[in-house]
Amino acid sequence: MTKLYITLERMLRDERGQDLVEYALLAGFIAVAAGALLPGISSSISTIFSRMGSVLTKAAA
Repeated sequence: MTKLYITLERMLRDERGQDLVEYALLAGFIAVAAGALLPGISSSISTIFSRMGSVLTKAAA
């Protein structure tokens, strides 16, 4: 049980990859805002995110 607690504590303190997640969230927010303000490009944004999702799915497999 102590080993589990130590592992969880290390995971909570580990900040590697935090910047990447923040940038991804920011890019997603900007894309949603752009889609809401400029409806003409919303289909392009949807296509881009669909492609990114399929690439990430393939990379994870």
